[in-house]
Amino acid sequence: MAQQLSLLLSLLLVTAICVSAMYPITARFGAVNKLVKSDFEVELPPEFVTYYYNQTLDHFNYKPESYRTFQQRYIMNSAYWGGANSSSPIFVYTGDEASITAVAAFAGFIVELASRFNGLLLYIEHRYYGDSVPFGSKDEAFSNTSTFGYFTSTQALADYAELITNLKKNLSAENCPVIAIGGSYGGMLASWFRLKYPHIVIGALASSAPILYFDDITPGNAYHVIVTKDFRETSESCYSTIRDSWSEIDKVAAEPNGLANLSQIFMTCEPLNSSQELKYYLALCYVVSAQNDNPPAYPVKKVCDAIDGAPEGTDIIGRVAAGLNASVGPPCHFVYDFKPSNRSEWIWQTCTEMVMPIGHGANDTMFQAWPFDLNNHTKTCQDLFGVTPRPRWITTEFGGHDIKSVVGNFASNIIFSNGLRDPYSAGGVLQDISDSVVAIYTDKGAHCLDLSTPTATDPDWLVSQQEKEVKIIGLWLAEYNARLISKADGRMG
Repeated sequence: MAQQLSLLLSLLLVTAICVSAMYPITARFGAVNKLVKSDFEVELPPEFVTYYYNQTLDHFNYKPESYRTFQQRYIMNSAYWGGANSSSPIFVYTGDEASITAVAAFAGFIVELASRFNGLLLYIEHRYYGDSVPFGSKDEAFSNTSTFGYFTSTQALADYAELITNLKKNLSAENCPVIAIGGSYGGMLASWFRLKYPHIVIGALASSAPILYFDDITPGNAYHVIVTKDFRETSESCYSTIRDSWSEIDKVAAEPNGLANLSQIFMTCEPLNSSQELKYYLALCYVVSAQNDNPPAYPVKKVCDAIDGAPEGTDIIGRVAAGLNASVGPPCHFVYDFKPSNRSEWIWQTCTEMVMPIGHGANDTMFQAWPFDLNNHTKTCQDLFGVTPRPRWITTEFGGHDIKSVVGNFASNIIFSNGLRDPYSAGGVLQDISDSVVAIYTDKGAHCLDLSTPTATDPDWLVSQQEKEVKIIGLWLAEYNARLISKADGRMG
């Protein structure tokens, strides 16, 4: 099912662009392939049952309006659960910037965990995404900063804490341990959930979670350096062709009828208005390919094979066009001016707290220079929403600087997993912080691959990564159960 979903999401590229022109090109967060719209829904098998929780709007104030509620969607699958009396675990997916049905369809590894440990599956949708929209409708919720202002990661974590606490009470499952799991932004939330609410979750698996890509902890160009590395390792000639193509595109665009010629060569659905539109679209193709460079598709190789395999005599632009067709496919490409929208949930988050200073210079990647400009970013956010970003809030709220000594002093039971072909791994935790806050990575994997559904054709390195995660989670549960038994024995004595 996950492979079918991936193919479907790939077809949605042109209608689900998840980045904004305020940034150098990156693919959006989220475990679900970055190409999916936040309201894209997937039909799930019948064992995945949808519910709604009457969630508190504002967890951190006691003003009358803070007590308003909204319907937060969550999904449960109890097919493997051993029940409350057996203290069987609850695996919670901390929803990210996508519909929770799409997340549940993708993250098949959590089902594997449930089957191994007799666990209950719980997927909680992030507020303002999917069907979990306050104020009754998106039109109302997105109408102004007063209604958008409750859209923060800290509110989302408090949502998860309240829902889980109430659900465990209703299920008489107070003794059932909870483990948080998430990918990308959801992985960040899973790790932060463990740090902020250790009395609710006993551990967290944070896949491809770039918690160190804030406040200049990680070099701004690191994302695009990895994209470049992925392409260059795949094919030196492919890398060189892409690197040289930008100036060639500008050169052709400056000629009489140049944009019309480029529109024809690249089979755009509408005539190009500028060369920048095309370059933006191509850059998006490359970063999405790198970020999702997972087996069996290996999209970077697919792009490079098309570029290198073009007929002899094909010029640079023709080769790049062949690579685009291989990546996205015919019949035409919806290339247009990428402008940020005040209707975008993720743009709001990047305009408030999720400020990742990703950019690149002129000679450090295969892309044209595009440094991150906080002043420009701020102006865009003020124009869109009337808000000023707080680029240091994430590190203030959750930490990040000197993470080994700080987090190592108090945290436990967190797995940070990464694939080093994922550009976001540049901001990930790649070294063990302590004996129980550990890093597991693979050289060949990309974004959130370890959360995907295991298959018989998975490469050995992926199987090994997932088995390490299973083993560690098993130890957490064994330790929890031992303490539970010891506590019960103490009461009996």
